[in-house]
Amino acid sequence: MSDFQVVAQTKDVPESGKLCLEVDDRFVVIIRVGDSYFCVDDVCTHDGGPLGEGELRDFCLVCPRHGAEFDVRTGEAVTMPATEPTASHQVKVDGDDILIKLAS
Repeated sequence: MSDFQVVAQTKDVPESGKLCLEVDDRFVVIIRVGDSYFCVDDVCTHDGGPLGEGELRDFCLVCPRHGAEFDVRTGEAVTMPATEPTASHQVKVDGDDILIKLAS
């Protein structure tokens, strides 16, 4: 998908919270930290676990299986056992709409 698409409303994502969605056959997590929104794949690159079920600590999403942490701003793996990033997607907010552009 090359264009931004509306996937949720701002009211759907609690402050310092997250929302798991399927967009074009891809599982993603939308994360809200303050007034900023981010989107990453809902997949831990260590073992394929569901990141969306993990705890949000500041700008890190913690995998509930083994504790790997991913920076929601970039998808970067910041703690072991994960060493590879998860995909990060572009997000923009237009009024109450949250739009994402899926990465390739």
